[in-house]
Amino acid sequence: MSATPLDRLRSRVASLGAPLCLGIDPHPDQLPAGLPGGAAGIERFARGLVEAAGPHAAAIKVNIAFFEALGSAGLAALERLREDVPRELFFVVDAKRGDIGPTAERYAEAILGRLRADAVTLSPYLGEDAIEPFLAVPDRVVYVLARTSNPSAGTLQDLLVGDEPLHERVARWVAGRWPGGGRVGLVVGATAPDELRRLREVVPGPAFLVPGVGAQGGDLASAVASCHGMDAPGLVNVSRGIAGASRGDDWQAAAGAAASSLQSRMRELGATLGD
Repeated sequence: MSATPLDRLRSRVASLGAPLCLGIDPHPDQLPAGLPGGAAGIERFARGLVEAAGPHAAAIKVNIAFFEALGSAGLAALERLREDVPRELFFVVDAKRGDIGPTAERYAEAILGRLRADAVTLSPYLGEDAIEPFLAVPDRVVYVLARTSNPSAGTLQDLLVGDEPLHERVARWVAGRWPGGGRVGLVVGATAPDELRRLREVVPGPAFLVPGVGAQGGDLASAVASCHGMDAPGLVNVSRGIAGASRGDDWQAAAGAAASSLQSRMRELGATLGD
């Protein structure tokens, strides 16, 4: 029997000793010098990042918006990229989808079916109806938004629901509704380290996908300490901290060096936490 995506993720994190997730958010206005514009430049940049930084990463998280914005050419580039990503790299599509059941089914077919993503990010706002269609695809993983890394996240996510903030209520709901198995995790940003640590105490089971380290200034030590759950290994995502290491001719080498450094730092932090 072939390994499931979670099996591959566990093996990859263990072999690297680090939960590094390479974020690919290729903005057309921020491509390195010498790359063409449009979908061709986006694809070349994404492929170069995978080639240079992929050996140091356990997973890749592609933000689908940067490809969708270019229309059919962008989506074709994403499909080609997906075909060529090494199988050992856990492939996450950052789509933040959330809609009624029939629509969610089509989103699931697009992302988990056509793109063959190993995992996807989802919004909890519509409840189970928006999540179950993705879990109906065998062995795939979903990460439900809980406490995100953007500056205005707290506007709604920190609102009190009874005596607890909304993001904590979402985390408890996820952990209670889909316990064990490791197929349902949470997105929790590193830019809110207190909330990150609190959520790990509240819900020890689900894995966390932790964005916000790097350009957003999130705390790496807190991210590494809190990302792993009892049910599955977590991931610490870094996008601009790797992709933006250089915009010159050396961009690919710089991205590889940044990823290597992050892998080493995460491995050291993990070893320290294990002592």
